[in-house]
Amino acid sequence: MAVPAEFQADVESILARRHDFGADLWATPDGGLIKGGPFSTLEAVALLLELGVEPSDPILVAAAELIWSAWREDGRFRLAPTGAIYPCHVAHAADVLCRLGQASDPRLVHTLDHLLTTRFTDGGWRCRKFSYGRGPETEFSNPGPTLTALDAFRFTEHARGSRVLDDAVGFLLDHWVTRLPLGPCHYGIGSLFLQVGYPFAGYNLFWWVYVLSFYERARGDVRFAEAVSALESRLVDGRVVPERVNRSLTGLAFCRKGVPSELGTRRYREILVNLGRA
Repeated sequence: MAVPAEFQADVESILARRHDFGADLWATPDGGLIKGGPFSTLEAVALLLELGVEPSDPILVAAAELIWSAWREDGRFRLAPTGAIYPCHVAHAADVLCRLGQASDPRLVHTLDHLLTTRFTDGGWRCRKFSYGRGPETEFSNPGPTLTALDAFRFTEHARGSRVLDDAVGFLLDHWVTRLPLGPCHYGIGSLFLQVGYPFAGYNLFWWVYVLSFYERARGDVRFAEAVSALESRLVDGRVVPERVNRSLTGLAFCRKGVPSELGTRRYREILVNLGRA
């Protein structure tokens, strides 16, 4: 998809911030690729792809090379110069590289295999970082990173009839019912979750429905049907209207809060295609 003319200024605005954190391509001088919210290396790349910039564009080719420079032979990615490497880091990097069309790269295949073999007992992914202390709710996977990982796997055979990820999908479907803050990072389902979040980032209803629509395990489940209905109740004349937008993205035309989004609506139509309704 080419960048629509009306969103070209958005692309230029994102590109203008590529040195904001002290190095090129939205990175920090010490190699940090996730600092800076929606204008970190990983998230800026995701924004450009959402706007229609092709993965073959020189800026995205260079960004992909930078992300690959953080890859380790065990399949993980070091996205910050210090500290532990958490499953959410690995899932986030894998997701962006999959969106860049690199799911078949042998290194990424190794990374995805690593993710498959490091799942928690409930089928999802759990970061052992207990910022909120320990309690019964922390003995579950983190729903947010689990959704991110499933977004990466939708580019692979595992979203085309394989049952390997059924437990991970089932974990998120169960969360739709309990809605409790789960995992060491306390991801819950409340009023903010139910607001339409666009562009996709964080744990929210729109992205949740979008990702799970690629998985057969979800498509035939009544809980997923309830979530789809909840999303559709928030549409306006069949169009996506962003309700939750990162304040740093204020001014970008493609995701204005309270204004129907053409690109967001395209994502909703992908859901309909996955459900056989379009």
